[in-house]
Amino acid sequence: MSESDTLGDSKRRNFLIKVTTVVGGAGAAAVCVPFVASMNPSSDVLAKATTEADLSGIPVGGVHTVAWQGKPVFIFHRDPEEIKAMEASDGGFDPEPDQQRVKRPEWLVVIGICTHLGCVPNKEGPGWTCHCHGSQYDDSGRVVRGPAPRNLAVPPYYFVADNKILIGKSKA
Repeated sequence: MSESDTLGDSKRRNFLIKVTTVVGGAGAAAVCVPFVASMNPSSDVLAKATTEADLSGIPVGGVHTVAWQGKPVFIFHRDPEEIKAMEASDGGFDPEPDQQRVKRPEWLVVIGICTHLGCVPNKEGPGWTCHCHGSQYDDSGRVVRGPAPRNLAVPPYYFVADNKILIGKSKA
């Protein structure tokens, strides 16, 4: 077979094109695997996917802060007067009934990050105040004043016992 015969061999050319395509595709996949794997949550975030909080040490009127996924979560033990006041009000700028924000009326569980710019509000008197830009939240975590557009978020949680909650997943 002469050299001119091999140049015109379409079977050989098609075979080389297929082999080159397969090798190129495998190389592209090999490059993509570590890139896609880097988008998975790191092990320290996965370890903090849920947080268990003991409620027995929180007095009535007291607030306990726990970390969940690197965010502060406020657990507020409300007294009967605060519960009545919050049940009678739908909040301010982002109306939401208190009954939709709590699983048990005496316990409010909210993510302690201001919905305006991500600051951490302070518990002062009734509700929370974000001193960065003046947003104020009531004792149900609902925004009542300031530039914050939404209420404090309620994380998924459930009671595993009368005095213990698991933050990070809803009861299955």
